[in-house]
Amino acid sequence: MTATTEPRILTERRGHVLLIGLNRPEKRNAADLELLRQLAGAYGELDRDPELRVGLVYAVGEHFTAGLDLADLGPRMTADGLDYVVEGGINPWQVSGEQLTKPVVVAVQGTCLTLGIELILASEVTVAAASTRFGQIEVTRGILPFGGATLRFPRSVGWGNAMRWMLTGELFDAAEAHRIGLVQEIVPDGEQFDRALAIAERIGAQAPLAVQATLANAKRAVREGDAAAETELQPALARLAGSEDARIGMQAFLTRTEADFVGR
Repeated sequence: MTATTEPRILTERRGHVLLIGLNRPEKRNAADLELLRQLAGAYGELDRDPELRVGLVYAVGEHFTAGLDLADLGPRMTADGLDYVVEGGINPWQVSGEQLTKPVVVAVQGTCLTLGIELILASEVTVAAASTRFGQIEVTRGILPFGGATLRFPRSVGWGNAMRWMLTGELFDAAEAHRIGLVQEIVPDGEQFDRALAIAERIGAQAPLAVQATLANAKRAVREGDAAAETELQPALARLAGSEDARIGMQAFLTRTEADFVGR
């Protein structure tokens, strides 16, 4: 009888939301090569399926992630870094050129180290359980953050706040994460998934083309500067104004009903 291996990543469709669960609780969801590959695959599925409008990343067990499984990944690191993006996948940390076109909400609890923080920084909204502990601890292991923290952490929370935690490798709590803007909401332990799902479902109920255009313009402003993003505002507005969803949205406004957007 062949033994079965539990998937490292659980995926489930909940309406227009793709639930993406880190599923290695016996290792505090530390990322080995297989987890990284499956996570990249899930991000690719989210991006290309028109029925999926938003992702929700969560973790099975008591901890979000203990970071990298260095015992597994250390020997695999080459001069070119780690190769884990499968065909059809997208780098979840979006540091290899390709950007996700749909928003991601994250729910965290327990321990959230290194690549967990970088996953937050590459996402849009994060809900944290009150007892969550965070740490960008690569310097304590003799390496540097390579999933985008050096790029996004200072931009997201300010230079001093980012350097305080990246250069010391010390842990910080959910209150500090909220103070500096790393997470958007803190909820009692055990409520983080439900609250994150409510936010994801709210995003998923909006006009998907408009959500994606808003996200794309904001990302362009960050990557290329305000001037580049400004040139896209009016063309994007004109495209959206001619969409079926814009007509549905206007009708809902006039009739004071809830819009049921179709993504066209």
